[in-house]
Amino acid sequence: MTSATRRSLSTAVVLAVSGSLALAGTASAGATGHKGNSASTVTSASLATGLYQSSYSERNHVLWTTTAVGRPPVTNSSLLKVDPRTLAVKKTIVPPVTDAATGAVEAVYGVAVDDEHNTVWTTNTRSNTVAVYSQKTGEHLATLPNVAHGRDIVVDEKHNTVWASSFAGASLVAFDSKTLKEKGRVTIEGSSPTGLTLNEKTGTVYTADLNNDRVIEVGPHKAPRFIPTGDGAISVALSANGKTAYTANQTAGTLSVIDLKKGVVTSTVATGAGSLAVATDKKSGRVLVVNRTAANVTVVDPKKGTVVETLATGANPNHVTVDDGVAYVVDKSGSGTDGKDLIHRIVLGR
Repeated sequence: MTSATRRSLSTAVVLAVSGSLALAGTASAGATGHKGNSASTVTSASLATGLYQSSYSERNHVLWTTTAVGRPPVTNSSLLKVDPRTLAVKKTIVPPVTDAATGAVEAVYGVAVDDEHNTVWTTNTRSNTVAVYSQKTGEHLATLPNVAHGRDIVVDEKHNTVWASSFAGASLVAFDSKTLKEKGRVTIEGSSPTGLTLNEKTGTVYTADLNNDRVIEVGPHKAPRFIPTGDGAISVALSANGKTAYTANQTAGTLSVIDLKKGVVTSTVATGAGSLAVATDKKSGRVLVVNRTAANVTVVDPKKGTVVETLATGANPNHVTVDDGVAYVVDKSGSGTDGKDLIHRIVLGR
């Protein structure tokens, strides 16, 4: 694939990262796995239209999800506070209006919680900003500018830092989670930062560089390091000990396992067409990959380099987050009640 073709593709998919109980079932329905493993259990529900990402708050025991519908001017967007067990919406927060004439709002896309300061952060991709809300009240606390086509956002509670990936700005932008002000940025010309993860112990942040098939590592007081990975790397996650990184490779439909000390890919696992998002279950060490085109989630044993389970979702699954053996996947299927998208709660097997 030429760089021009890949850039055209990446622009189309960056935004694609672009309720009553509806369905319930177990991994035996629409799933495959290896013998000897207990099956994962999947519960699905209609949630909202235009689902993008989710983030789990351990402090408040809630799941925050973002929604945004359509192209600018986006008038339909919300930040949802969801019960992680029942998948019912507990609160709907509408972002502030940015244009009274059109009714456009500061639409939310990426999301991450800061349990230390009881806030939730969003990337407002169309507005080139990030925003901060109170987890307790839902109050909009701040809008912070100059994040061109912000995609992902992660919170480093230990170092009071929030990082956002600026796809169009070729940058990682750092904010102070106490003062709610920008405190630095790292710009790498020619890069296209998408997915983010971090090692909170060291303060090192990692981003998938979509158009350059690599991971960029940015550590405190260190020059950026570049690690080649799979074709179309769009999302990145870390192992519990921070020694291994995993990338979902959209073009290749694979998961790359990366030895961070050596800076090399040690194994590649075929997961499914359109691998879009990746997350690690710190409890079991397994890695989950959302495959947008294949409409499923692949559970991988990274040590063995094998697929443990493949779990069906609605069409166009978009994002996955995992907490303590439970994964949450949002899709853009429109197959729920009244054309809503679905959320899937997966209690992972062993």
